[in-house]
Amino acid sequence: MQYRKDRKGNELSVLGYGCMRFTRKGAGIDLEKAEQELMHAIDLGVNYLDTAYIYPGSEAAVGEILYKNNCRDKVYLATKLPHYLIKSMEGIEKTFQEELRRLKTDHIDYYLMHMLTDTTTWEKLKRMGIEGWIAGKLKSGAIRNIGFSYHGHTGMFKQLIDVYEWDFCQIQYNYMDEHSQAGREGLLYAAGKGIPVIIMEPLRGGRLVDLLPKSAKLLFEQDKGRRTAAEIAFRWLYNQPEVTCVLSGMNSIEMITENARTADNAFAGHFSKEDELLVEQVKAEIHKNVKVSCTGCGYCMPCPAGVDIPVTFRCYNEMYSESKSGARKEYLQCTAFRKNQSSASQCIACGKCEQHCPQQIAIRKELKAAVKELETLPYKAARKGVALFKLW
Repeated sequence: MQYRKDRKGNELSVLGYGCMRFTRKGAGIDLEKAEQELMHAIDLGVNYLDTAYIYPGSEAAVGEILYKNNCRDKVYLATKLPHYLIKSMEGIEKTFQEELRRLKTDHIDYYLMHMLTDTTTWEKLKRMGIEGWIAGKLKSGAIRNIGFSYHGHTGMFKQLIDVYEWDFCQIQYNYMDEHSQAGREGLLYAAGKGIPVIIMEPLRGGRLVDLLPKSAKLLFEQDKGRRTAAEIAFRWLYNQPEVTCVLSGMNSIEMITENARTADNAFAGHFSKEDELLVEQVKAEIHKNVKVSCTGCGYCMPCPAGVDIPVTFRCYNEMYSESKSGARKEYLQCTAFRKNQSSASQCIACGKCEQHCPQQIAIRKELKAAVKELETLPYKAARKGVALFKLW
């Protein structure tokens, strides 16, 4: 495993474990499976674990696994303050203490303002007293590094970098977002100020692997190095020395093993001109097929009307990257074959989802377009039959 240093000299594994996508079992996390996977990653050298207060069951699962295996001191823990849910400093302190209890620890190594979207939000937090609170936690050691995660455009990201003496930051970045979100410009700006940058969504929620159009998959199959789509995406990131750590929401031993192998030998500056050409060709094929740039992060949920927005957009995109019949079948299974149906046609156009979408998608407009293509007459008939005969 390769390691890159943060501004305090800590060596972080270039591959980090994103703990949002642990496999679910019933109403909770499959703890046994998550333990096997997380410990396998740690054994391979992964030492940066990322979770958040709002990831259902994630903090508690991570805390239990580390406690059971007596390996808290082998890793750096990152979690996030859901400031958008909190109205007072008392609420912030209460939430922080709850996170410590969940994680079974007395300190957080890397603490983030979760999805800090603009300077106005930061100013509001300052008026509440967040700077004094952070200073106290840093002095006591309860927090070792303070940062923020960000989804949005480059200009605002650069402004946020400048409003506080951050220890690190976290951005969405991959070869499809090279010039969107914070982008390469934002990456270079932060790094230029000595701020380590943690990368999330390196595969855009798996879309750069699972939802590639057939023409793009064919390009990878023809790669002389026989490298997978995931490997190329990670190598593209590791090629940039400004990238400190890349998070991956791994949920299989095979995925962890492959990603760790890539992290072993993908050095900054190793990407060839042929590799760059391959990425550009893949990007061109993707742009021909994508309908909605949804990463499946779930920040738009829950929908007041019960619409499963990420599933809808995933199936909508699959119609153009895979097959229409397969996508419609999956959509039927995921939205109609449920006790509480979650069809896109249930949308009441309230706009709540758009207020929280990191990708700034016009969700209401795109849902209408998806309904036209996914909710055909056979779908409507099947949905009505499921409800009538209680087939869930």
